[in-house]
Amino acid sequence: MRKIIYALATMDTKADELCFVADAICNTGLDVVLVDLSTRGSAEQADITAETVAASHPDGPDVVQKQTDRGQAVTEMAAALRVWLPAQIHDNQVAGVIAIGGSGGTALVAPAFQALPIGFPKLIVSTVASGNTQPYVGHSDITMMYSVVDVAGLNSVSRRILSNAAHAITGMVAHTSDVPDVRPALGMTMFGVTTPCVDMVREKLAAKGFDPLVFHATGTGGQAMEKLVADGLIRGVLDITTTEVADEVVGGIMPGGPRRFDTIIERGIPYVLSLGALDMVNFGARETVPERFAERQFLVHNPQVTLMRTTAEENQQFAKWIAAKINRSTAPLEILIPEQGVSMLDKQGAAFYDPEADRCLFETLDQEVVQTDERRVTRHACHINDAAFAEALLAAFERVCGNQFL
Repeated sequence: MRKIIYALATMDTKADELCFVADAICNTGLDVVLVDLSTRGSAEQADITAETVAASHPDGPDVVQKQTDRGQAVTEMAAALRVWLPAQIHDNQVAGVIAIGGSGGTALVAPAFQALPIGFPKLIVSTVASGNTQPYVGHSDITMMYSVVDVAGLNSVSRRILSNAAHAITGMVAHTSDVPDVRPALGMTMFGVTTPCVDMVREKLAAKGFDPLVFHATGTGGQAMEKLVADGLIRGVLDITTTEVADEVVGGIMPGGPRRFDTIIERGIPYVLSLGALDMVNFGARETVPERFAERQFLVHNPQVTLMRTTAEENQQFAKWIAAKINRSTAPLEILIPEQGVSMLDKQGAAFYDPEADRCLFETLDQEVVQTDERRVTRHACHINDAAFAEALLAAFERVCGNQFL
C-alpha cells in the first residue's frame, strides 16, 4: 500500500504555497492529498474540499460556512477538523500530515494535530513557530518549523523553507519503523526532588520486564503521560510525583489541567499514586511571582524557576481535589503517603520542612478518600526518597496489577 501524506492549508490564500509543498513530496515518490480548510468556499486545486471537512462539525457544516466573523469561522473549522482528521488516521488512509499557515492557520490545525497519536508524523510550518509554541504543540509531538518569512507567496526564502518541510515529513513517513511492543509500558512521574525514589522504582520495574516511561511533572508532562494512556500505549501508572495538582489549585506555572487523573481512572489501568513534591508551587524568575504571594516562603531553584512552599490550607485543598477524582475510580488503585516528607526539600533541616502542612495533607486525604477493597490509602513511616518507600510502591503496584501481566 502506497503511503499518503495529507497537506493542509486555507487554500483560498495559500494554494500556491501548498501546491509547492505537494510537488516536493510527490517528487520523492510518495503520494499527497491536498486538504482545503478555507472558510469561504473551496479552492479548485483541492483534493478534499473545505465543505467536506466542515461537514464533520458536530453542529453541521453551516456553523462553519455561514459565519460572518473570520475568527469565529476559523474556530468552528478547527472544531470540524478536530473530528474529521483523526477519523482519517483511524481508517489508515494517511501516513503523515503537514500544514502551513500564519497564526490563524496554525490555531486552526493545532487541535486536530494534537489529537493524533504520539509518534504519528505531523509537522506545521508556521509564522509563530519561533515564539511560545505551547498552545499549538500542547503535550503532543508536533514538529514546528518557523517559516522565517510570511506564508504569503513563493520567494527565494519560502521555497527553501517549504522544500525542507516537505522533505522532513517525507522522511518521517518513508522511514517510520514499527517499534516492537515487547515489554508492557508503564508511566511514572518525577521531579528533581523525587528522583531518588523514582530511579529506584524504575530500575526494579525494568528488571522485572516492564518498560518504564518517566515524565517530568511540569504540567505538560502529566498531560503527555495521560495522552499515551488514552492511546493505549501505557498499561499502568505509578504517579509518584503529583506536584502538578499544587500548581493547578494555587496558580503556578506548571498546572496539570482540570482533567489530571481522569484518563487514567477512566481507562481503569493499574494505578498507584503518591504525593511527591506537593510541598511546592512553581513560578518563573523571582520577579515574576504574583504580588499576592509576596509574604510567602520561597526558594530560588535557578534564575528561571522559583519554588514556593505550600501552606496547610493549600494542602487541604490538594487532598480534597485529589480525593474528588480518586473517589470515582472503579479499578484497583492505591495511594501511598510518605509520612516523613514528600520531597528532598521536605525533611528535617531542609528548606521546606513543615510537619504541620504535611499533616493537613495526609489527614485530609485519609478522611476524604472513600476507601474500599479496590481503593486503598496507606501510610508509611518513611520519607518519599527512602528505599523502604520505593519498595512499598513496588509492592502496591503488584497488588493493583493482580495477574494482568503474567
